[in-house]
Amino acid sequence: MQHVNTLTGITRAVLGEELPLSTPFLVQIFPVYGCNFRCEYCLHALPRMQHGYISDVTFMEIDLYKKCIDDMIPLPNKLKMLRFAGIGEPLLHKNISEMVRYAKLQKIAESVDIVTNGVLLNEKLSWSLIESGLDRLRISIQGVTAEKYNGISKANIDLNKFLQNLRFFYKHKEKTTVYIKIIDCALDDEAETKRFYDMFGELCDIIAVEHLAPAVQDIDYRNIAGGKSLDFTQNGNPVLDVAICPQPFYMLQINPDGAIVPCCSMKYPGVFGNISNQSIEEIWNSQQLADFRRNMLEGTQNAGPVCSECLMYKYNLFPEDVLDPFAQRLKAYY
Repeated sequence: MQHVNTLTGITRAVLGEELPLSTPFLVQIFPVYGCNFRCEYCLHALPRMQHGYISDVTFMEIDLYKKCIDDMIPLPNKLKMLRFAGIGEPLLHKNISEMVRYAKLQKIAESVDIVTNGVLLNEKLSWSLIESGLDRLRISIQGVTAEKYNGISKANIDLNKFLQNLRFFYKHKEKTTVYIKIIDCALDDEAETKRFYDMFGELCDIIAVEHLAPAVQDIDYRNIAGGKSLDFTQNGNPVLDVAICPQPFYMLQINPDGAIVPCCSMKYPGVFGNISNQSIEEIWNSQQLADFRRNMLEGTQNAGPVCSECLMYKYNLFPEDVLDPFAQRLKAYY
């Protein structure tokens, strides 16, 4: 087992030296606009009417999903990662194992990942995900007691059953890497941090305490942090004063309704197409997205009102993804 406090052990290219990309490094599939939790730091903590536009449907249709995957086959390179995540819980989708299996069969990505709270895992679903060929399961923990889970996520869970299900998955996982993480604000003190490692450390390959990242403008993160610093990225790096968000240059997100957005923001800077009537390659290379990237190279203030107010990109930033020093060179390509 590997104990880490950051994800910087993952090999990352210097993004500015790789751009422009003929194939996105990452495509995030957002399969379910819904969640069984209402975590206090997430958009689902707010009433639905305050969410704004997220998706016109709750569950991505399996045929639309398969078109997404088929569209990736002709791309010049494999994705580095296909990730099931978004503003919702992927395991709520009845076809989640089939989705993973289809992506693995088509060999469109080096890694297929799921980000989940893990509470819906049971023996049947675990076997299905393992047999699908899932490469990486990232499980977000919300506390070391059932009471803390209820306080943070407004969910009543059987913690012993949850641990039993995680143990089952880890015992039978074959090649799937299990990464378990918790946000620092879910741990009150050193004793709880030790308890987290003791409870979950033998149920995973990698374990980490991540930092709270302000993602939703209408949520008071300083209050949630309870005095803990907000000066670090989610992965433990100091927050950098950078002007350019790198996400539109290396990723796409496909929403349940097929809409394509260029980042992981809780508010979208724009919709850049729909997979139901366009191809991934067409959208990735579109003039609309190129214009957006060109404006972004002038700084988030010039990329539109959503980007100008967004802090999330700074809290998700790896040092290798800083584009500010490359801006002048890259303007010629967009």
